[in-house]
Amino acid sequence: MSLKTFSQFKAELRELGSLPKSKNSARFFKTGKGQYGEGDIFLGVTMPEQRKVVKQYCHLTLNEIEQLLQSPEHEFRMCALLILVTQYKEGTKAVREKIYMLYLNNTKWINNWDLVDASAEYIVGPWLEEQKEQMKVLKNLAKSESLWKRRIAMLATFSYIKKGNSKEALQIAHLLLNDDQDLIHKAVGWMLREIGKRCSVDEEEIFLKKHYLKMPRTMLRYAIEHFPERKRKAYLSGKI
Repeated sequence: MSLKTFSQFKAELRELGSLPKSKNSARFFKTGKGQYGEGDIFLGVTMPEQRKVVKQYCHLTLNEIEQLLQSPEHEFRMCALLILVTQYKEGTKAVREKIYMLYLNNTKWINNWDLVDASAEYIVGPWLEEQKEQMKVLKNLAKSESLWKRRIAMLATFSYIKKGNSKEALQIAHLLLNDDQDLIHKAVGWMLREIGKRCSVDEEEIFLKKHYLKMPRTMLRYAIEHFPERKRKAYLSGKI
């Protein structure tokens, strides 16, 4: 049986679209004027539906995937990233490098938190782990004016946290402590919480005790979510 085509993929995904779901997604991902997802377009296809379709199209070429990634429709961009993640995991070093470069060259289109969270730790993190310029790249992303590049920097470190290594994540968290965006506060707090769960609570608390009094409230709340109630209250009241 012949492989399905790029055109078939787009037709299948559009066929699954739902107007009520698209409206719900538009609200959930803040697409209104002045919001972080302003102007994004949703077909109204659920993530389980997207993942099911993606399984049949992991053979698409990088050129075709890049076309999807540059689509105005959110679900096309998400599916492009899901395919890239699969191809990265299965690819040779040469293929992985091409995927990494394609990813960094298209961050303009990786422009919502779900797109970042579904991809950064599986592509950017693993590739940079073996590169001398690892922290230089991550720090440059963290210092970017782009909200999404900054979130990519933080979420890429999840790859290392899952292996028990907190060093990179703590460095990026420090750079983002004074960020003015709520989505960065949540990302940093989430990664700090994961450091406590997967690496060491002591490592997390050394960082928190040094910074918690000046840390954005949302960031702190996310970071201490797994702590016992008494300790959470102590941090929130500034009495650690």
